[in-house]
Amino acid sequence: MPLDIKEIEQALAEADCLATEQEVAAAIERMAAEITARLKGSNPLVFCVMNGGLVLSGRLICKLAFPLEVSYLHATRYGRQLTGSLLDWRVRPSQDLRGRVVLVLDDILDEGHTLAAIVEYLREQGAAAVHSAVLVHKRHPRKATPGMRADVTGLELEDRYLFGAGMDYKGYWRNAPGIYALKGH
Repeated sequence: MPLDIKEIEQALAEADCLATEQEVAAAIERMAAEITARLKGSNPLVFCVMNGGLVLSGRLICKLAFPLEVSYLHATRYGRQLTGSLLDWRVRPSQDLRGRVVLVLDDILDEGHTLAAIVEYLREQGAAAVHSAVLVHKRHPRKATPGMRADVTGLELEDRYLFGAGMDYKGYWRNAPGIYALKGH
C-alpha cells in the first residue's frame, strides 16, 4: 500500500534544512576537485551504490574531466542484527576488478557497515586500490570501526534522520535538492 502523499509532503514542509541546494552543489564541486587530484590518470572504475548514491553520482561524475568507467552495484545490510561484513547483494560488480583503481560513490556514511563490506569485497576481487566518497559524513561515535571515514567527504552533518540529495524518507524525497532533517529526529 502506497504511503499517504500528504504525510510525505508534510515531512519536507516541517523538516529542518541542514544544507541548502547551493551548499550541496559547493560540496560536490570540492569533492570533484579532490577526486580529480587523487585519481586523474588512473583510469578508475567508478561504482554508484544504489539507490542512495544515484544523485551524487549523477552530479559528480560530470565534473570529473578525465577518462573513467562508470558502473553500479547494489548491496544492503541484510538486517540490523548482522555485522557489516554480511551483505544482501542485489547487484554485484560484473567487471574484472583485478588491478583496477576503484572509486565507490554513496550518499552517506552513517555507521559505515555497508560501505566497509563493499570496500572489502572489491579488494578481495583484486582491485589495486579502492577509494570511497560520500556526500555526507554523519557525526556520531557509532561507526563500524572507530574513526571510520570515507576518503572524500562533501559535508559533515549532525546525527539526525536525513533525507534529500539522494537520501530518502520512506523511499521519497531523494530528489529534494538540499539536505533535510526530519522534524523531531
